[in-house]
Amino acid sequence: MTTFWSLWIIVITVGTLLGCAAVLVWCLRDKMGVEEGEDMGHEYDGIRELNNPLPKWWSYLFVSTFIFAAIYLALYPGLGNYKGLLGWQSSDQTVTSIEESRASIAQAQQDKRLIQYAKELDDAEQYFGEAFKRLATTDDGSSLRPVKEIAGDEEALKVGQRLFLQNCSQCHGSDARGQKGFPNLTDQAWLYGGEPEAIVTSIMQGRVGQMAAWKEVLGDDGVDEVVSYVLSLSGRKVNVREAAAGKKRFVVCAACHGTDGKGNPALGAPDLTDNIWLYGDSRADVTETVMNGRQGVMPAWKDILGEEKVQLLAAYVWSLSNSENNK
Repeated sequence: MTTFWSLWIIVITVGTLLGCAAVLVWCLRDKMGVEEGEDMGHEYDGIRELNNPLPKWWSYLFVSTFIFAAIYLALYPGLGNYKGLLGWQSSDQTVTSIEESRASIAQAQQDKRLIQYAKELDDAEQYFGEAFKRLATTDDGSSLRPVKEIAGDEEALKVGQRLFLQNCSQCHGSDARGQKGFPNLTDQAWLYGGEPEAIVTSIMQGRVGQMAAWKEVLGDDGVDEVVSYVLSLSGRKVNVREAAAGKKRFVVCAACHGTDGKGNPALGAPDLTDNIWLYGDSRADVTETVMNGRQGVMPAWKDILGEEKVQLLAAYVWSLSNSENNK
C-alpha cells in the first residue's frame, strides 16, 4: 500500500474514533442551563421532556468500545501499513505461486511468526494428518491403499466426500453432476478413462483440453457439414446431404475421435456417439466447439492436496459411478 493510502486510512479511522469520542463527551456534559431532572419546556403527545443524563451503563459501554478499539489497533494491523505490536498477519500477500506460498508458510512456521494461515495449516496437519494417513495407506503405512479398497471403507468415503466438497464442487457441483464445460462425474462417460489409476492421474496432474479450432481449415460450409455428421452419430436428425459431406471431412477429426467417433481416452477425446455433450448439445454449441475449439483446464491437485488426500478423493469420485460395486 502506498504512503498516501496508508495515511488516508489512518486519518479516517483515527478521526472517526476521535469524532465519536467528542460527541460522547459533549453529551455527558450538561450544556442545557437547566438543573438535572427539571422540565425542559418541551411536550409531545402529553409527554414532558426532562433534563435526564445518559444512562451510566450506556456511557460505560460506549467508553469500553473506545478502549477496546485503541488496544486492538495497537496490537493488530489495521491502520494503513502499520503492522501492529504483535506482528500478526492473516497471510503472506507477496506470494504469487504455490511454491512461493509453501516456502513462505514453512519459513513462518520456522520463525514462529504469527501468520494466521500458516498457523491454521500447521494445526490442521497435526490434527488431521494422521487421520488422512491412516485411511489412505496400508496398515504399516508403507504404501497407498488401492482406490477400490478405499471405496469400500465408509469412513474413508466420507472423508473423500468432504475433500470433494471443499475442492471440487465449485466446478463439478456438490452432487458431482457437473455443468456446462465441467464433466458429470456420476456417469460412465470419462474423457480420460474411469479406471482408478486414470482418475488419480487426472486429479494429481490435471488435464488440459486440446480440441483444435477448425474454422480456418474447414471454412463455414465445412464446419456445418462436420457438425451435421457429428450430430448424426448420436442419432440426431440432420440434413442427410450435409452429413454425407461431413463424413468425408471427418477425417481431420478421426485422428483423435477415431474413425467411428467413439473417442480416445488417451487423448481425452470424447465419444461422439453417446449423446453426452460437455459444452452443450445444441447445434450452436457443437458448431462453436468445431469452429473455435475447446481448451478446458482441470488444475493439478498434487501439490495442493498431496498423495494421501488425492487417493481418498479419487476413491470417492470412482465410487460415484460405481456405486453398485460397493454394495
